[in-house]
Amino acid sequence: MADKKKFNYGGQAVIEGVMIRGRRAVVTAVRRSSGDMTIDSRPLPTITTGWMRRAPLLRGIVILVEAMVLGIRSLLHSANVAMEEEGEEIPTKAIWGMIASAVVLVVVLFFIAPLFLTKLANTYIPNSLVFHIVEGVIRLAIFIAYLKAMSLLPDIKRVFTYHGAEHKTVNAYEAGVPMEVESIRAYSTAHVRCGTSFMFTVLIIAILVFTFVGREILWWMIVSRIVLIPVVMALGYEVIYFGARHTDNRLVRIILAPGLLMQRLTTGEPDDRQIEVAVSALNRAVEIDAEESAQDSSSEPVSEAGSTSS
Repeated sequence: MADKKKFNYGGQAVIEGVMIRGRRAVVTAVRRSSGDMTIDSRPLPTITTGWMRRAPLLRGIVILVEAMVLGIRSLLHSANVAMEEEGEEIPTKAIWGMIASAVVLVVVLFFIAPLFLTKLANTYIPNSLVFHIVEGVIRLAIFIAYLKAMSLLPDIKRVFTYHGAEHKTVNAYEAGVPMEVESIRAYSTAHVRCGTSFMFTVLIIAILVFTFVGREILWWMIVSRIVLIPVVMALGYEVIYFGARHTDNRLVRIILAPGLLMQRLTTGEPDDRQIEVAVSALNRAVEIDAEESAQDSSSEPVSEAGSTSS
């Protein structure tokens, strides 16, 4: 049986619950309003477990799309459970419609808007390098302001505490401690593979990548921002992927520190019941992987890229 430590479990918080992406399945555990818990397990599509998910650079794009699809599906499932409409099937068109809307929001808010705002001060900016640094600073400011605004909403703030429960549980699992609330409680709500750290890293890398485009006419810079997003995302994932495997290196810890600090805006200290939900999701994902590995013991163990924790 493959060593469970070779796979990096991760996931995201949902409404009153946690989603964990395993090697073979995605598991969503949700706490109903009545207090009991429901666990939904679904097998992963073949494309998310194949060679593309392990190929450098390409894996970042695959994992990003996967995270959006699985995340939105789990989020809608948790909303249905919360409204006691668990049996409703989520239309595929609705999922892709929400993904498209999310992509447009990210592109406009974090890539196009900073460019236009920087352009307003174009005559006061001496050269291309300074232009892109100013644009990058504005981009980071918008990102931080957006996270801060989200953290002030009561419903989102509660989701963020489940985010903290997910991180604590994954941190404890990777440390090899028993999956018990008492053991997990002491662990950090920050995690190196968090999606917040990923986005922060992407926005920093964007400064470097867009600098090569130069300060050209507006329409060309708009096109470049859109076309180069997959490149920036792929590089961002590789930085997080490398950093997560070299946390014992002091320089790497310094590089990762700002992203970990940023997670204070997207995580909260969970209560024991929230940790129990995260544990249930992770335990079920591990169990499914163990069952599948036992049935396929003749297969050679493969070290996979794992998941980015949101």
